Amino acid sequence: MKKKIISMFLAAAMVLSLAACGSSNTAKSEGSTDAGKKTLKVAMECGYAPYNWTQSDDSNGAVPIKDSSDYAYGYDVMMAKKIADELGYDLQIVKLDWDSLIPAVQSGQVDCVIAGQSITSERLQMADFTEPYYYASIVTLVKKGSKYENAKGVADLAGATCTSQLGTIWYDKCLPQIKDANIQAAQESAPAMLVALNSGRTDVVVTDMPTGKAALVAYPDFKLLDFSGSDDNFKVSDEDINIGISVKKGNTELVDSINSVLSKMTKDDYNKMMDEAISVQPLSK
Repeated sequence: MKKKIISMFLAAAMVLSLAACGSSNTAKSEGSTDAGKKTLKVAMECGYAPYNWTQSDDSNGAVPIKDSSDYAYGYDVMMAKKIADELGYDLQIVKLDWDSLIPAVQSGQVDCVIAGQSITSERLQMADFTEPYYYASIVTLVKKGSKYENAKGVADLAGATCTSQLGTIWYDKCLPQIKDANIQAAQESAPAMLVALNSGRTDVVVTDMPTGKAALVAYPDFKLLDFSGSDDNFKVSDEDINIGISVKKGNTELVDSINSVLSKMTKDDYNKMMDEAISVQPLSK
C-alpha cells in the first residue's frame, strides 16, 4: 500500500512537471516573438538641452534611459521616437558622455548617435552620417549688463574671456576668431559652459541657436547675440552647422532607412519640433 501511494505521488509529480514544462515553452515562444522586433539603440548625452536631457518621469513622452531609473527627452529623443516608429523598431536610449558617442557607434555598442553632432569632415572619417536633421546657426551668449551686451559683431567681443563646450566647432573654430580673446579651458558639457557664464567666470559663451534659446529660459539674465545678419559673423562652413545622425561606417542600410524618414520632413518641421522641445525643457540649472 505504501509503495502504491508513493507510485501515485510520483506519477502526479511527473504530470505536474510536464505541465510546467509546457507552460515554460509557451511563454518562451511568446517572448521570442516580442524579442524578434528590432531595437534601435540610440546614444546621446541626456544633458544637452534642448537637444536632449534627463528627467525623473515619463512626462511629455520621455523614454527610459538604459540601466537607469531616469528618462530622456528633448529634440533628439523626439526625432529618435519618430524614426523608430516609422521604421517599426523598439527604441532604447543609451546615456553616454560626449567623447564616448562616436566610439560607441564605431564599436557597435549602439546603432546610431542622435546628439546634436555637426557633420564635420573629421567626424566623417570616423562614422557615416545621415542627411541633416537640423540646421543650427551660431550665436553668442553674454550676461545682461556685461560690457559685451551691445556687441554687433565678432570684432566687438575683442579681449573677452570666453569658453564653450569641449569637442565642438564653437570652441575649436569660433572662439579663436575673437581678437585677443582669453580662451579658457573647454567645458565638458553644455550645462557646464552655461554655469561658467552665469557665475561670472567667463564673459562670453559661443553656442548654437537652439542651445542659446534654451539657455534664456533657464537663465533670464542671459542675453543672446545673433550676428547672422551682419558682415561680422563667425566664419563657419555648412558642415559646421548641419546636424546629423552618425552610424557605423559602412552601415548604408541604416543610413538609407533613417534618410527615408528625414526626407519626409522640412526645415519648418524641424524648427517646430525644436520649439516644442524648448517649451517643455526642464528649467533646472
